Amino acid sequence: MSKDQFKTRLEIAKKKASKKSFKENQKSSSNLGIAFKLSTELVAAVAVGTIIGFILDDWFDTKPWLILIFFFVGVAAGILNVVKSAKNMQK
Repeated sequence: MSKDQFKTRLEIAKKKASKKSFKENQKSSSNLGIAFKLSTELVAAVAVGTIIGFILDDWFDTKPWLILIFFFVGVAAGILNVVKSAKNMQK
């Protein structure tokens, strides 16, 4: 095998190796992105529900009741959003 053939084969092997590592890095980062998206949806729904409950409690002067109700509504909405997003990801 000549030096030129060896260099050509070495370059091809390097390109294949870099493509594999790029795909592996892209896949792991996309998994991290999916996890971040799902956790953000859950936390955002709970936060929005709690804030709405706090504002309404302050307005109607019914202190912990509407906070609790909207907190649990936020938890339920967040779980439903996560399930819905997970189903869409499976398609």
